[in-house]
Amino acid sequence: MPETVTPSQLSPEQVGIWLRGLLSVAWADGHFDPEEKDLIANLMQEQITPGLDLDHVQPLTPTELKTALGADGSLAENFLRTAVMVGLANGVYSQAEDDVVQTYCQALGLKIPALENLRLTLDGQHEDLISQDGIHPLDPMRHWLDGMQVHDPKVAKFLCRLIPPQCPFERDIKLFGRKIVHIPPLCKLNPLYDQLVGLRFRALSYLADECQEDITPYC
Repeated sequence: MPETVTPSQLSPEQVGIWLRGLLSVAWADGHFDPEEKDLIANLMQEQITPGLDLDHVQPLTPTELKTALGADGSLAENFLRTAVMVGLANGVYSQAEDDVVQTYCQALGLKIPALENLRLTLDGQHEDLISQDGIHPLDPMRHWLDGMQVHDPKVAKFLCRLIPPQCPFERDIKLFGRKIVHIPPLCKLNPLYDQLVGLRFRALSYLADECQEDITPYC
């Protein structure tokens, strides 16, 4: 059965720590679109942490993370799931993002075997991965990520903002009215895109069904 995090398990302080950790992963490699940054800033300032100056938010330290979430193994593992998905949101899991995730993993005292499989995809190196005996090297990571359920409205809103509602970047490049190249959508480049879509759908369903919130802004 998937792990769950109930609203009562997350205090306001834990939510703040959780989101700072996700931001630390998202900005680790410096490849964060300014428009996406503005979206996240607006979300955090208006709905999560009013008055927050996002440009002065400090990266979350391993010690802070351990203090806030380290006492609950299930909670800590779910944080790591969302951290990995944030790293995957732009289609490429980078070394810088992996360094942050590994540091957090060590601080929480967790050993996630599936993370070793994910490292095979560092910086987009996943096309040469070959299935053996019907099992793809990334299947353990897919199974682990699919075990994530979000049951905190603020975390759910953050993820809905960060994970795009549809495959971005697909477009045709034309010259003199003729198509000269087609850039495929992100879902064709990211081997774990289905897991991102699944998490976003679960977050939206939670906001709509359990929180009775209008999810139109996220669609």
